[in-house]
Amino acid sequence: QLQLVESGGALVQPGGSLRLSCEASGFTLDNYAITWFRQAPGKEREGVLCIGFSGDSTRYVDSVKGRFTISRDNAKNTVYLQMNSLKPEDTGVYYCAARSSGVLRRVCVRGGDTLDTWGQGTLVTVSS
Repeated sequence: QLQLVESGGALVQPGGSLRLSCEASGFTLDNYAITWFRQAPGKEREGVLCIGFSGDSTRYVDSVKGRFTISRDNAKNTVYLQMNSLKPEDTGVYYCAARSSGVLRRVCVRGGDTLDTWGQGTLVTVSS
C-alpha cells in the first residue's frame, strides 16, 4: 500500500526557516512526481511546488518564489520542502501527494484532482 507521511511542521517566527519532509512507504519514490500542497485556515487548498521523477521542479504559486525549494533524496525515499523567509501568510497545513499509477505519475500536473495518494498533513504556523 502506497503511503506518504509528512513531518517537520512547527511554530516559527516570521523570517525563519523550516524543512518539511515527505517520506514514502510501500513504493520507491524515484519513479514518481511529488507535489506539495498547502491549505490556510478558511482558504482552499493550493499547490505549492512539484518535483518530477527526473528532479525537475515546477512552482505553482508566485508567493513562494525565491523562498521555497523542493528536492528529493531517492536513497531516503523522501522529498523535502525547504521554506525560508517564512511569512505569516505561509501558515497552513502542508500536504504531499502523488499519483499512484499510470505514466502521469512521473510528471508534475497542475491541480490535485488526479492525485490519489495523500499524506495526513503537517501544520506550519508562522507567527511572532
